[in-house]
Amino acid sequence: MPIINKFIEIQTSESINIYNITPQIQDLIDSTAIKNGQVLVFSRHTTTALAINENEERLLEDVKVFLRKLAPESASYLHNDLHLRIVPPDEPMNAHSHLMAMILSTSEVIPIVEGKLGLGTYQSVLFFELDGPRKRTVSCQISGDYS
Repeated sequence: MPIINKFIEIQTSESINIYNITPQIQDLIDSTAIKNGQVLVFSRHTTTALAINENEERLLEDVKVFLRKLAPESASYLHNDLHLRIVPPDEPMNAHSHLMAMILSTSEVIPIVEGKLGLGTYQSVLFFELDGPRKRTVSCQISGDYS
């Protein structure tokens, strides 16, 4: 069974935002001959996350509000005591972003059925930027059979 590694590059535009990356993942699958198998989607950053859910504008706004309430940027966090740690000069105070990422997930495994993502009717693969704007990379490991 072949294993193919591909990457999705995302330039985020806001401090907290959610991006539907389902079309990019399907494009990567289409670039292979894999017909049935799975794709492991993995975020390579400690202040980003992934989830499978509905890509509905008002729901996504609700999620952003929820995350900001759960880990407010203005709260006091030990991780933000930069003067007590050895850090690069451009180190952000981003403990809230790490906490948000920890309650979400860094990866999703999605079946590939007849060359298509095996998602349900309202499901999309969502990428969460929690400390942007930044350039981000999502790893996609596609495995399966050609028939």
